[in-house]
Amino acid sequence: MLLTLVIVYLLVTIAIGLVAAKRVKNSADFAIAGRKLPLMMIVTTTFATWFGSETVLGIPAKFVNGGLHTVVEDPFGAGFCLILVGLFFAARLYRMTLLTISDYFRERYGRSVEVVCSLIIMVSYLGWVSAQVTALGLVFHVLSGQAISIPMGMVIGVVSILAYTLFGGMWSVAITDFIQMIILVGGLAILAVFASHMAGGADKVVNLALSRDMFRFLPEPNFKDIVFFIAAAITMMLGSIPQQDVFQRVMSADSTKSATRGPVIGGIFYILFAFVPMFLVTSALVIMPEQAEALLQDDPQKVLPTLVLEKMPFIMQVLFFGALLSAIKSCASATLLAPSVTFVENIWRQFRPHLGDQQELKTMRITVLVFSALVLLYAIKMQGTSIYEMVSGAYQVTLVGAFVPLVFGLYWKKASTQGAIFAIVLGLLTWGLFLATPAGEEFPAQLAGVLASLTGMLVGSLDPQAIANRHASHHKLVGAD
Repeated sequence: MLLTLVIVYLLVTIAIGLVAAKRVKNSADFAIAGRKLPLMMIVTTTFATWFGSETVLGIPAKFVNGGLHTVVEDPFGAGFCLILVGLFFAARLYRMTLLTISDYFRERYGRSVEVVCSLIIMVSYLGWVSAQVTALGLVFHVLSGQAISIPMGMVIGVVSILAYTLFGGMWSVAITDFIQMIILVGGLAILAVFASHMAGGADKVVNLALSRDMFRFLPEPNFKDIVFFIAAAITMMLGSIPQQDVFQRVMSADSTKSATRGPVIGGIFYILFAFVPMFLVTSALVIMPEQAEALLQDDPQKVLPTLVLEKMPFIMQVLFFGALLSAIKSCASATLLAPSVTFVENIWRQFRPHLGDQQELKTMRITVLVFSALVLLYAIKMQGTSIYEMVSGAYQVTLVGAFVPLVFGLYWKKASTQGAIFAIVLGLLTWGLFLATPAGEEFPAQLAGVLASLTGMLVGSLDPQAIANRHASHHKLVGAD
């Protein structure tokens, strides 16, 4: 009965997404909803950017095992990413009327930087979308009483998301996000109240967390712990800023006001509401202590689904899996769309410069289909990897490769193409070196990479020869005028 209701819910969301797809008339509608989304929908869709499988399953598992300081990357880093985007990036980028974040790299630094940054952004999505696909596989596996294998569950999940994303693009994503976030917030809030009652009161759950020192946020006061804490914090906080899924939500706004305020409100709401799944999993330690402890040792991501399935009434199970699927589908749909739009706009166009708008729209849809197949294969191959780890690893590559060129391009007039290339190359090489050697165990690879990227930008842009060449080019233009 529960599986049947979940399938009905999937069919309803597909139908809503297909109705929304009627609004898609051109590539701009498909990629950024024609820049027509009001503030409320920007809030829900930016909130949905991060509220996925790792928020419901991954973060609580990390929290109960290691405390608050182990989840600094997500939700705190992820939430502050949206806040920073709204405060410092949204207005400047929105006024440029770009289709993708890589368009900015082309306008500021030229084609070579555009292509490299596009590839970096596309690669980063493999881990992120795969985490959502993995969670979908787990949901169908659990709901079917293990009759549906996890890989088959992944296939069903991907097909259900593709059914509307393929046709409706950002319009379908935004409208289904809006509905799914209402279900998510309402469902998890009711579950938290019910779990609190089962545990004998919220105070007992909070007291258990306090007794286990779960609320300790700051690291141990030694160099190694501090630098790894900082590295974890900036991975999603800064590494997610030069990302197409965040960018396309901002660019979909109907005004600069919506583009700037939406991410800030969405980010604050995300940080606060991420505590609800943490509360639910902690309550499991009170409600079913022995079983929860065993699951924490075996597979912490199963604690919450087990609590709901074995200890809660049917209506609560419906609410939980409805909320969980809402979180995963809303997160996965846009992250399937983002790299596909980037590929067509910033790489494929290099080979088809005279591509018409309808041809571009068709190519975007084909690319969504191909990327979905690649993600599915990657998720099946990576089966057994922690959802939280898959997500956190996804954004290190954009942090070390694309963040510095974006920030310096917007805020430093002296930033040059040579500086951007140096930043990308040094950042990626240093990051890879630290990952591949024991050095990464002593100093975090992503922090080393972003420091090297910063050095590359400064050295490349302040190189006397490069400055002389810029001045010479400027004088030639002035003379020609």
